[in-house]
Amino acid sequence: MVPDNVHDFFITSGGAAGALTGLLFVAISVSAARLQQRTADAQLHRIRASASLTAFTNALTVSLFSLIPGHKIGPTACVVGALGLLFVLASLLSLLRRGNLHWRTAHDAGFMLGLSAVFAVQFCAGISVWVHPGDSGSVDTIAVLVVICFVVGIARAWELIRGPEIGLVQELFAFVRGKPGENADAGEPEP
Repeated sequence: MVPDNVHDFFITSGGAAGALTGLLFVAISVSAARLQQRTADAQLHRIRASASLTAFTNALTVSLFSLIPGHKIGPTACVVGALGLLFVLASLLSLLRRGNLHWRTAHDAGFMLGLSAVFAVQFCAGISVWVHPGDSGSVDTIAVLVVICFVVGIARAWELIRGPEIGLVQELFAFVRGKPGENADAGEPEP
């Protein structure tokens, strides 16, 4: 049973997951030509798109089933957690099969392993709620994992559309290689 204090959260997260899934479909349709190529990069983009869709679908499914009266959130969390783990396994096998597991794709493989941890915890929390329907702590854990799925889905979608990246390590290397106040991208001083 979903405690009253998280009921409104699941109403809101269900709406947000539906909207984000719709926007993801727009992003995928804009990137369709790149996703259909037969290159290693295209396979990474397909995995990123699928990871984003999996994360948003997970959040949507858990949120909607939690709103149905009765004890539905435990079994739902178990099922979508297990499906998520199967997705991660399939993605990693895809990278292995294509020979794409190397230093350049370590970020993506690490991201997928982190996603598998989210799904494994979700599966365990789902079992806990399923066996002990009054376990509000596990329901809270599932709610936190829904938020994490949103963050994962947004991050993967950002990478899918090739949004700009600014990372600490990247910026430190650029700072060490260039002169302070110099725009490394344009070769001009910053305003």
